[in-house]
Amino acid sequence: MVAADFIEQLLNGLTLGMVYVLLAAGLSVIFGVMDVINFSHGELFALGAYFSLSIIAPFGAGTGFWIAIVVAPVAVGLIGAAIERTTVRPLYGRDPLYHILLTFGLVLVINDVIRLIWGTQQRQLAVPEYLSQPVSILGVQVSVYNYFMIVFAALLAVVTWYLLNRTKYGMIIRAGSQDREMVRNVGIDIDQYYTLVFGVGAALAAVAGIVLGGYQNVNTGMGNSVIIPAFVVVVLGGLGSFRGAVFGGLLVGVVQTLMRAYSGSVLATFGDTTLTVPNLEGLTVYLLMIAVLLVKPQGLFGTRGEESDGEGEILVGGYGGILADSTRVRLGGIAVVALALAPIAILFMGDQYYLVVLNEILIWAIFALSLDIVMGYAGLVPLGHTMFYGVGAYTAALIMLHYSQSVFIVLLGAILICAVLAWVVGSLSIRVSGVYFAMITLAFAELLYSAVFKFDFTGGSDGLLGFEALLGLGTVGESLSNIEFGLLGYELGQQFVFYYLALLIAVLSFLFARRMMNAPFGSVLQSIRESEERAEFIGYDVNRYKRRAFVISGGMAGLAGGLLAVSPSTVIISPDQTLNWIHSGEVIVIALFGGMGTLYGPMIGSGVFFGAEEFLSSYTDQWRLIIGTMFILFVLFVPRGIVSIPSLVAQRLETANNADGAVDMDEPDVRSDD
Repeated sequence: MVAADFIEQLLNGLTLGMVYVLLAAGLSVIFGVMDVINFSHGELFALGAYFSLSIIAPFGAGTGFWIAIVVAPVAVGLIGAAIERTTVRPLYGRDPLYHILLTFGLVLVINDVIRLIWGTQQRQLAVPEYLSQPVSILGVQVSVYNYFMIVFAALLAVVTWYLLNRTKYGMIIRAGSQDREMVRNVGIDIDQYYTLVFGVGAALAAVAGIVLGGYQNVNTGMGNSVIIPAFVVVVLGGLGSFRGAVFGGLLVGVVQTLMRAYSGSVLATFGDTTLTVPNLEGLTVYLLMIAVLLVKPQGLFGTRGEESDGEGEILVGGYGGILADSTRVRLGGIAVVALALAPIAILFMGDQYYLVVLNEILIWAIFALSLDIVMGYAGLVPLGHTMFYGVGAYTAALIMLHYSQSVFIVLLGAILICAVLAWVVGSLSIRVSGVYFAMITLAFAELLYSAVFKFDFTGGSDGLLGFEALLGLGTVGESLSNIEFGLLGYELGQQFVFYYLALLIAVLSFLFARRMMNAPFGSVLQSIRESEERAEFIGYDVNRYKRRAFVISGGMAGLAGGLLAVSPSTVIISPDQTLNWIHSGEVIVIALFGGMGTLYGPMIGSGVFFGAEEFLSSYTDQWRLIIGTMFILFVLFVPRGIVSIPSLVAQRLETANNADGAVDMDEPDVRSDD
């Protein structure tokens, strides 16, 4: 009986693993050939499942399923090819960060298109009845569909391998992944093959979405739920390795299934001692991912070195413009005064909800500022930056519940805990660079996200609630919720008090960061961003500077998380609210919107992002679609952010004036004969 149960779980693991193989194969091939980290791959996966729903509906499950499994991947493949031609291609030669940013914008767009067309209700993808029948083999009874998924995915993987390794097209694609310029020099338009690769990768993701949709269900969050495990698969097997994607997919699928089935099970009993399987469900794969990245960053089957990840540079916002430094300082002062007076204006508007929005903007402004230190100045891209924001929020809530409600003690505790965490994570993460650094920080963040669900003291999936902050020291002070006073006949309360506290902390955080970045420390970070090898050659301890930047950044992100917990609008701190990987993407979006490497740019970006969200969401449910499109356009055409727009305008004006001058000089002298 035990053996039969184990075989059944193993079959379930292989079933899930083959889905990961299809998903990761496309993801890995796209990176291996094009150096593109495609976060929209999960949404293309979901798009395949939703297309299948529409195809199956008129034909029925018997015929429609087989039509869908052919037509839907072709449709998604064509969409993928169009995405590559219109959005990805202009970014070749830039830092891989911009591919991550672009595809994150595509996540917002595609997900909202799915919501617009198919709605948000969860659905079941109908499969032929004969595939749903149970079958018993060696005493193990599972659905025929399980065997179909394993065999079909395996055949498709073999065909993909054959096309890559035994055909002329595959040879050209593999040659292009090694040396693009060499392929171009022999007269081959490698860009056309890139379009083909992206389209095929999207089609493979669509097939994975279809077969998993028939096995589980179809919902708008399915793309988000599989993209991180897919990256785990790719990293374990090796970025760019098809063989690694197959091995990693099967490994992750089997490990996830077995840990889910046997966590907490009794292994053996010795007298009064019982040995059980540790409850590591959701943790094991991330521990494996971290271990592989530290020991062999290129993965178990990868052959590419760390330094091959892209050749472009991160474009920062501060590179001159039509505004002098003194003018920018004056404008900054005016902005602070305007923010200080904003609550007065809100009083006359009569709707204090806008004050809640401003509080959120200030919290995320500090969060984005913390990211700019490590990304805009040090050139590191932490895809797991939300771990510090989340840990800061949880630390603050736990301190309020068990130790002190003082705002100042709570925020100090959040900063210290996150700074220590950043030192540990940073010390390990800076051993790798480029895309591998981004991936290992993502793994640490997902590890913490999964761990929070395991412990009672963190509230598990329910989160923490029942905490309240005091404006004072120790146990002496006034609860924020009880503070009320009058001004000009209006009653002011907790939101106003918190707003000015958050504004003060945001201004002080900016001044602290600016002082640090204007000091020699900041100059060294910028030199590391421009050329790590050059900085090391002239004698700087590069890892020490990167670690310090990571600690400062982590502590400041923890401060933002602590403010979230202290905010009167916050009644609960939960994992999805603070530790979900999507928040790392959002804060990167905000930083680029404003302008990286400027400190004030990401803070402006926070206002633009949440202001646009608030404005658009009041008029349409498809606000993510609009913001995602705006962001894609920024990545393509204004990569240095909003703060660079004055410089762009100045350049255009100068170009136009020069062109007019040239026309005047070349204009012929037409004389009259009269």
